[in-house]
Amino acid sequence: MSDSPDVLDLTGTVQDFLTSMHAAGPVRQVRLPNGVPVWMVTRHAEVREALNDPRLSNRDQHDWFDQGALSPQVRSAMNTSMLRIDPPDHTRLRRLVAKAFVPRRIEALRPRVEHLSGDLLDRLAAGADEADLIAGYASPLPVQVISELLGVPVEDRANFRRWADAFSAGLGAPVFPVREVTDFVAHLQGLVARRRVDPDDALLSALIAARDQADRLTEDELISTAFLFVVAGHETTTNLIGNGLYLLLRTPELADHIRAHPEDLPQAIEEFLRYESPVTGAALRTVTTAMNLFGTEVAAGDLVMVSLHAANRDGAAFADADRFLMNRERNPHLSFGYGIHFCMGAPLARMEAQVAIGDFLARFPQARLAVDADAIEWHPGLLTRGLAALPVRLAG
Repeated sequence: MSDSPDVLDLTGTVQDFLTSMHAAGPVRQVRLPNGVPVWMVTRHAEVREALNDPRLSNRDQHDWFDQGALSPQVRSAMNTSMLRIDPPDHTRLRRLVAKAFVPRRIEALRPRVEHLSGDLLDRLAAGADEADLIAGYASPLPVQVISELLGVPVEDRANFRRWADAFSAGLGAPVFPVREVTDFVAHLQGLVARRRVDPDDALLSALIAARDQADRLTEDELISTAFLFVVAGHETTTNLIGNGLYLLLRTPELADHIRAHPEDLPQAIEEFLRYESPVTGAALRTVTTAMNLFGTEVAAGDLVMVSLHAANRDGAAFADADRFLMNRERNPHLSFGYGIHFCMGAPLARMEAQVAIGDFLARFPQARLAVDADAIEWHPGLLTRGLAALPVRLAG
């Protein structure tokens, strides 16, 4: 890697970022805001290939996000999920987790998600005419859903949300939230200990009981899996719901179309996922052996980041890639990843988005943005992209 690659700018416009990424070729060298150098893969075909390349390891081999600030015990407890390991351990762990995270459990949640959505919409309707849909709807709904699914007590949910938000915001940042992440792990360890002696019918207890012959999850794998589900289960779905509502409300005729044709909502959600990817980058990989990475020589130990957002806007893979097309017929977006690490929570995220967006549009037919679309602020995140707030006039 060269001595002074560009620092990755997380504060500029997404179009500026994508234009610079695509112009640089399939691989570009950058530094994260915390100074850590990475190779970034940006084109759709190359991103798919990189996500399936066994020479790019998901295993935690680098302290890129905290630069050694966390204790080894906390790192192991938060970074041993199936997202951060390779086969054969990944195969074993995913198989064990899948036993507790089956599709029937997800579909059985739909009535409960509809109930939670209705309660939140009732609160919006009872409040002021102008509301922030992120704070009042898009964020609390996934928090409640993933908390109930896992079995997180009501009294812990606000802290879990705060800690998870701090962790996501701290990835690649100059200062990592060590205290928040340490507290997060400690509380998850306490919750697992309680569920061992007093199990319930939620997912965490099912994970504790999950077995495959002589295999079961280790303590670190349990904590790390719960950590992953809390973080991924609320922030990414919050972003999907919020980004989708923003895209509809900034163009009212699109919102009106979904109201008139709710059967088109699932297809529209796929375009939300592509156009404003709630997850912009996959977990960083470590190069295990010196290799040629799409025309660029990289060394063993180098870090590689695959940009899902850049891949989703690649003109070679999508016609009119920089246009939002609600009825796009061919949409092989990569927002849930690709290959063996494809997101296990994709069906849950899609279902929550269908319920949340469909219910909101039906409940508030006159809703409009309360500010100019260009004035909306986005969180500057390394691996996620979501709105800081979504101010809306509920009565139009």
